[in-house]
Amino acid sequence: MNIEQARFNMIEQQIRPWDVLDAEVLELLHVVKRENFVPAAHKALAFADIEIPLPGGEAMLAPKIEARLLQDLGLKKHESVLEIGTGCGYLSALLAHKARHVTTVEISPELKALAEKNLADNGVTNVSVELGNGAQGWATGAPWDVIVVGGSLPVLPEALLQQLKVGGRLAVIIGAAPAMKAQLVTRTGEAGYDTRTLFETNVKALESAVAPSKFTF
Repeated sequence: MNIEQARFNMIEQQIRPWDVLDAEVLELLHVVKRENFVPAAHKALAFADIEIPLPGGEAMLAPKIEARLLQDLGLKKHESVLEIGTGCGYLSALLAHKARHVTTVEISPELKALAEKNLADNGVTNVSVELGNGAQGWATGAPWDVIVVGGSLPVLPEALLQQLKVGGRLAVIIGAAPAMKAQLVTRTGEAGYDTRTLFETNVKALESAVAPSKFTF
């Protein structure tokens, strides 16, 4: 496989048609080598338009979803980011190139170790990988400029909103299969939030996602 040709095809045939037109984001997809983060057994799928399996039944988001979230968040170099669900560390690396520091929370010890190795091997030094359940956010270091949830949630926890700075942005995929919405929530004031739907999708739920309580009458 011609790696650079495959990367070019991914960007031009999957990502650009999904309205990812930010030159910095497109350039970053050349800089951060996706194939270095994909488990060895699935290297041939590194640039495919699919979720790639990870240990423990988890999965990498499809490339176009990662790129679109990265673009729509509009990260700035001085910002601190909370990522929930580290996986293999690829999205963490993309975020780290755009922000000052990324704190990423992973519930699986195996994936935490994998992400730390991948980040170190690829020279990414401004990411802290924490072991824990981030489904209700991560209070240490809050409030955050940016929060990114790397899997879907059935409902948006209030705790996540409360951990955003005023002016901060939260990218999250909300709902149940097969119809989920990727949303960008901006905190506009102490009690104000602006929510914009970015696209519809269907991705694997965060392992530790809290299901909404079912009322019975």
